[in-house]
Amino acid sequence: MRKLKNSELDRLSVSDFKNAKKTPLIIILDNIRSLNNIGSIFRTSDAFLIEKIYLCGITATPPNKDIHKTALGSTDTVHWEYAKNTMDVIKHLKQNGVKICSVEQAEHATMLNDFKPEPQAAYALVFGNEVKGVDQDVVTASDLVIEIPQFGTKHSLNISVSAGVVIWDVFSKLSL
Repeated sequence: MRKLKNSELDRLSVSDFKNAKKTPLIIILDNIRSLNNIGSIFRTSDAFLIEKIYLCGITATPPNKDIHKTALGSTDTVHWEYAKNTMDVIKHLKQNGVKICSVEQAEHATMLNDFKPEPQAAYALVFGNEVKGVDQDVVTASDLVIEIPQFGTKHSLNISVSAGVVIWDVFSKLSL
């Protein structure tokens, strides 16, 4: 095996990315503190052609040098919007038929490996604050809660890791 060169990766240009068919998946960041986590989620969203990111509450927005450091230009490709109130975004998306899925540890949560997305449905994945998680009002308003199975002593993943795991899993299930 030989490592591929960047020139061999068949990357989309910014304009090609903007015109490409998107994965019917929206990301909602609910009061994320870490600018590096925000940038990392932009980069993951670019990798899987995510439709849109909503940056809510205290979540910082581009342009920002600390977001850019991990986003590596993906803030220019992934469509995003700022909203002061996460619940306003949830209500708007639900009115438009989008299924809201909070990623959280909660009663009656569906384990990620058991989650079976409907092929023609649009989904929004909500990721919460690094300390407090997804706000309880958002969890209550969600159509379902998805939990990442964890087997160690911490039962806690960094939000950018959680986003990567869940986005990849849902993307792969929608792509079947």
